[in-house]
Amino acid sequence: MDWLLRFVIGGVAVSLFAVLGDVFKPKSFAGLFGAAPSVAIATLVLAFFQHDANYVAAEGLAMTIGAAALAIYCLIVRQLLVRLQLSSLVSAGTALIAWAGIAFGLKSLLIG
Repeated sequence: MDWLLRFVIGGVAVSLFAVLGDVFKPKSFAGLFGAAPSVAIATLVLAFFQHDANYVAAEGLAMTIGAAALAIYCLIVRQLLVRLQLSSLVSAGTALIAWAGIAFGLKSLLIG
């Protein structure tokens, strides 16, 4: 039953984010409103109805930590590609190690 609720909630959220993406200019900005926010919202809605507020807050914090680590990962990949002119595979692989360290480090500091 959870998968059906995720499907419905996620589908509605994706549709709303797609409409929101069409409103903003430039159109490349619309990519920010892709599937990830919809999946996060669906997960938080289900968690809200199945667990207490502390659980939902912890889920939200974990998502925020993951987003911060992903942003840093993107910055590292860009620097490795542009400044050092490494290949995409090497840049992504190296930054993945940094992402893991940042994500798990932040988790340890903020969540425990």
